[in-house]
Amino acid sequence: MGKAAQSAIRFSNVGQVFRTQSGTLEALRGVDLTIERHEFVAVLGPSGCGKSTLLRLTAGLLTPTSGKVEVFGLSVAEPRDDIGIVFQKPTLLPWASAEDNVVFPLRHKAGRVNAGDREKARQILARMGLAGFEKRLPSELSGGMQQRVGIARALFMDPDILLMDEPFSALDALTRDEMGFELLHIWEARPKTVMFITHSISEAVLLADRVLVMSERPGRIIENLTIDLPRPRGFETTNNKVMHDYVSHLRSLLLKRAA
Repeated sequence: MGKAAQSAIRFSNVGQVFRTQSGTLEALRGVDLTIERHEFVAVLGPSGCGKSTLLRLTAGLLTPTSGKVEVFGLSVAEPRDDIGIVFQKPTLLPWASAEDNVVFPLRHKAGRVNAGDREKARQILARMGLAGFEKRLPSELSGGMQQRVGIARALFMDPDILLMDEPFSALDALTRDEMGFELLHIWEARPKTVMFITHSISEAVLLADRVLVMSERPGRIIENLTIDLPRPRGFETTNNKVMHDYVSHLRSLLLKRAA
């Protein structure tokens, strides 16, 4: 069966326990979830509930203590070329230009890049609002600009799955909104399966097809909310009463769990 016939991501009764100097830490317990191909799913939950652990398990950076994680029907055993990751911090190579950072995954994999690859990198950087900054070092860029380079790097290989761990958390409010809308434009133009971790309820509702809410640690899925808002979405969506109702519902749920 091909990718089109398979769910993109599937967790089956997944548990994750970490060994620490002070004992064991149960991060996840009995997590079941399915994300279909080209679906945009946001994950909300309190700090320390295991959101990032979900992402790392999907990426093949962790092996589950129990249960099974599958990508396109195959058990995840190691990192895959068809998964791109954007972390909270951009983790750029400090000695490399913005353009060289973007093409680095291809250089690492194939050993070389050509003029067409560099042109593609420049086009993606331009989409990120970084035209004219291609030759700048990370130290010459603001924190927000560095994060845009990190997103451009994840998009460069055109992955089927994009994992994003609070990618806009370090940005100011205006830039965060701009990047959210730009991400939607990119996703609508070239659909990908997205797992998007965030602490922002309104951001989750604006971007996602579904919002998953996790409990406090050990993390479990306690809400699976379909977001029935028309696409394409833009600034006008933020004034939609239905969006406000979703945000209110999720805020109430999270506050009750915290009480």
